[in-house]
Amino acid sequence: MTTTTHEVPVPGQAPPLSHRPGRWIDAWNPEDPRQWAEVGRSTARRNLVLSIFAELLGFGVFALWGIVVPQLAAFGYTGDAALTETQQFWLISVPVLVGATLRIPYTFAVPHFGGRNWTVISALLLLIPTVGLALALQAQAGFPVLLLVAATAGFGGGNFASSMANISFFFPAAERGRALGFNAAGGNLGTAIVQFLVPVVVVWGAATAADPDLPMAGWMFVPVCLLAALLAWLLMDNLCSAATDKRSFARALRMRQTWLLAFLYIGTFGSFIGFAGVFPKLMHDAFPEHGLSLAFLGALVGSLARPVGGWVADAVGGAAVTLGSFLAMALGAAGAIHALQAHDFLVFMGSFLWLFVFTGVGNGSIYRMIPAVFEATAEDRSTAGRDATKRLAAGAIGIVGAIGAYGGFLVPQSFSLAKAHSVSAAHPHGTIVPALWAIIAVYGVMAVTTWVVYGRRGAVLRDHKI
Repeated sequence: MTTTTHEVPVPGQAPPLSHRPGRWIDAWNPEDPRQWAEVGRSTARRNLVLSIFAELLGFGVFALWGIVVPQLAAFGYTGDAALTETQQFWLISVPVLVGATLRIPYTFAVPHFGGRNWTVISALLLLIPTVGLALALQAQAGFPVLLLVAATAGFGGGNFASSMANISFFFPAAERGRALGFNAAGGNLGTAIVQFLVPVVVVWGAATAADPDLPMAGWMFVPVCLLAALLAWLLMDNLCSAATDKRSFARALRMRQTWLLAFLYIGTFGSFIGFAGVFPKLMHDAFPEHGLSLAFLGALVGSLARPVGGWVADAVGGAAVTLGSFLAMALGAAGAIHALQAHDFLVFMGSFLWLFVFTGVGNGSIYRMIPAVFEATAEDRSTAGRDATKRLAAGAIGIVGAIGAYGGFLVPQSFSLAKAHSVSAAHPHGTIVPALWAIIAVYGVMAVTTWVVYGRRGAVLRDHKI
């Protein structure tokens, strides 16, 4: 085995940066100004760009069924083969259920396999749900097979956790937040991109736009997943220093603040994932005359708003931004109710885009709140204590992200339940309006929780600009 060393070791100093076969890097220390200036920054940025690409594909696969389901009837799932409303909502929501569950093991996979190695593996795993979707649709498979294939799309949801964990090891603390913000926003854009491309790709070569070649929605991913795996294999790196602190993770599980923040993140990130997945179906059901060409806009504006939420939270405090986000999201949901009742497409689009913007803003602000909350509540202010607090916050971020993702399962399931129990002469297929009222109530509870814990006069954390 050969090792490439960049400098000669000096007694009493940290060991020099070195490379081993398999693109493993020893002695990585982004907090070392000299190492960061000479090789660290360029290495970290290269890994970040490739990570964003792989994560973007993961989110695209994660959201794939949301844009496929509204087109199933046009592809031939009619008559005896038609899927019920409940079955359609299950196909949209089950990837989120699986993806949220995979977030924790995917996080621990990075230190076990190496960030570069796991990026290769996770990119290749995306071939299972994409090829599976294409083959299942070509065979006109029934609902049980479709549900199984849709569940494997959850692999794409797990990619977010491993990608974020991996990139966090590459950057110094002063630049880590910005890098993670770009990584998250870039990955989230995968939802918008797939919702834009699939309606276009599936009509290439089709006799008419009303007769889509829906298996192409799966086949289109095969070359890019292989490309992502190849680029990761050739150009990304594994860090020997990457390690997940299991003790801090376990300690974070016992902290009250972890669960409070996870509850709030269900409202922001869960709403983004849930609404992004179901938005094409909602649009298709309520306004079929407008098609699916604009369905991608919701996920697009929500993704772009995420870093904005973090920047504003840095200036005025995450709690204030989060509180404002919940109030704005409730307003957007109320606007959607009015649009559905008045059958007004422009108000429908405006209300949902407003809602998506503030789910993104809230995502960014809560991610900013997590380290601030644990820093403010830390009892040990020594250097060792601050380091322990950072590890605790890192563990909490993983937990909050995983639990928050489950909200993306609850949103479409609430719509399914509402439609099933609101069938009437006026709404022969039911309506999602009762679910939207329930969601508004939940946002109200979350806004009150944010104010009581972090904003009201007399709250312990009020003066810490959480």
